[in-house]
Amino acid sequence: MSAIVSCFNKRAQKLLELHLASGFRKHLVWLTCKRRKSHGALIQEGKDLVTYAMINAIAVRKILKKYDKVHYSKQGQAFKSQAQSLHIEILQSPWLCELIAFHINLRETTGTSRTVPGLFEGFSLSVKDDKPSLSCSFFESIKLDIELSCSICLDTVFDSVSLTCGHIFCYMCACSSASVTIVDGLKAADPRAKCPLCREAGVYEGAVHLEELNILISRSCREYWEERLQSERVERIKQAKEHWESQCRAFMGV
Repeated sequence: MSAIVSCFNKRAQKLLELHLASGFRKHLVWLTCKRRKSHGALIQEGKDLVTYAMINAIAVRKILKKYDKVHYSKQGQAFKSQAQSLHIEILQSPWLCELIAFHINLRETTGTSRTVPGLFEGFSLSVKDDKPSLSCSFFESIKLDIELSCSICLDTVFDSVSLTCGHIFCYMCACSSASVTIVDGLKAADPRAKCPLCREAGVYEGAVHLEELNILISRSCREYWEERLQSERVERIKQAKEHWESQCRAFMGV
């Protein structure tokens, strides 16, 4: 399972990197690809990756359920629980969340829905009781709901990141939880630092910045996004100033 999830993550990451790249970096990424892809081909590949993830999840669930039924055991359920605790279940991948946001964002692209019919069926961003969530339904047999509320500030995630345990937080909230500055970043976190929700250690270094999700929320909640942007700007400037002042003092030996 880990090999399957790893392959899925790499392909999704490469696809989204190509989609989000701009300027010189975009040309560089295009040149490093084995073959040039049209915009329509990128969209179709994104759809194929989501389909692959959902079919894989359905197949694993049915295989484990059948195993328990045939052998009169609960080993299949135990295996599923272990896979979830090890974060090797494909539905836990942050790149699946990014692909769902990627498809919803493309709704605003003129002519996209006509180019790839049925592309956006089953993908949605909903808000219930001021709590947003991403939804993805597939074949009417599996539905994925991803909560988009930060459990630290209790607000809609802003500049969101997903820790390796799968929990999503605001970037500044995650940095605060890991006791690092936004300048140093989450990679500078102590390996013993734990997730505020599941208390698992070592989840910060491999955190994924959810760029497509950030674009989606900024478009869907413009007023909220602007308010958070203004309120966090002061703190970001303060931390950056303190960081460079400490660097200058260290350089000068003060």
